[in-house]
Amino acid sequence: MNQVAISRVSKERFEFKNQAGELLAGLLERPEGDAVAYAVFAHCFTCSKDIAAASRIARALASLGIAVLRFDFTGLGNSEGEFANTNFSSNVADLISAADAVRERLGTPELLIGHSLGGAAVLAAAGEIADARAVVTIGAPSEPAHVAHLLKDKRADIEAEGEAEVDLAGRTFTIKHQFLRDIESQRLGERIRTMRKALLIMHSPVDEIVSVDNAAAIFLAARHPKSFISLDKADHLLTRRADSHYVAVTIAAWAQHYLLESDGVPASRRPRVAEGEVLVEERDAKFAQSVFTDRHQLLADEPARYGGADTGPTPYELLLAALGSCTAMTLRMYATRKGLDLARVTVRLKHEKIHAQDCEHCETREGRIDRIERTLELSGTLSQDQRNDLLRIADRCPVHRTLGSEIDIQTRFNSSD
Repeated sequence: MNQVAISRVSKERFEFKNQAGELLAGLLERPEGDAVAYAVFAHCFTCSKDIAAASRIARALASLGIAVLRFDFTGLGNSEGEFANTNFSSNVADLISAADAVRERLGTPELLIGHSLGGAAVLAAAGEIADARAVVTIGAPSEPAHVAHLLKDKRADIEAEGEAEVDLAGRTFTIKHQFLRDIESQRLGERIRTMRKALLIMHSPVDEIVSVDNAAAIFLAARHPKSFISLDKADHLLTRRADSHYVAVTIAAWAQHYLLESDGVPASRRPRVAEGEVLVEERDAKFAQSVFTDRHQLLADEPARYGGADTGPTPYELLLAALGSCTAMTLRMYATRKGLDLARVTVRLKHEKIHAQDCEHCETREGRIDRIERTLELSGTLSQDQRNDLLRIADRCPVHRTLGSEIDIQTRFNSSD
């Protein structure tokens, strides 16, 4: 993706179940060979996965290396369920189910893209899809309640009768009162502020369905990194092919900064790691290592003076980090349980090899042993007795106990080798 390359694209059916057990219909557009990232696309209100904008953007992104799942929300297109029983909250739940399906069957869903109300849905869902790194909205309202204006003179009937038939874009849909209650109860601004994802807002200044003022509101609510791209002269549905292509190329160029690791490797190619497991892979023919958990990645290396490239902490520094973080967590849990005024915990650690004879309380008397010096800095209104208690509790940290106990390490070959 550093240099945009055009790839041939394949398309396949991709079905999955939502949280209610209903089967949702999707299409997966993917490049030939490995995808550099996986994206989930959410379509506009009462649209389907087959709307021209969704189809064109997904195909163009796939040609640029990003595999895209576009799907029909419950009750729309080829998906099961009754549209009349859905609302904005159920759309958000469907989106989370789509991301779960991508994660289970393909790879990490790093990119979320939403068009119109689908854009509001990805903003609402982003915080609950922890492994998504970047979010893109296209012509999105800043609050779901914006779609209420589409109901026009039918709103009074909905409130009086509990439901009404509404004509939307030439098709008739049953809208229930629960739909109105749901969109009016949403507070999207807070979700935008707390989602902690890179955000790209794309909006036309001449959009007659969702005014560009909504883009300004989303931008102001979001924290950095955030970007805005004006879709000059485009209509709300991106009916011109050139506008859809521009959106796709721009997304691909913008997303590469957030979807590639520091060495240019796609985040989607991170190996799968079970919960509670740690996987370590070599990054080069020297000392650099990639360290993976089921949800996180970090680096390990040696300093240049020892032949490494200094791209990450050393193994012993990671060991100290484990002890230090466990110590701080243990002290925090104890202070909370006892109601202590512990404002802040800082743990400073140092590892060295010393002569056994220099350790007065150690059983080993010959050779060299490991020593870890741990210094606590505790802020808050604490009596000396309370500080002494916290010092004692530090030694009860689980990692401390593990390091001080007999450890059985079993090493074997992978059975598939």
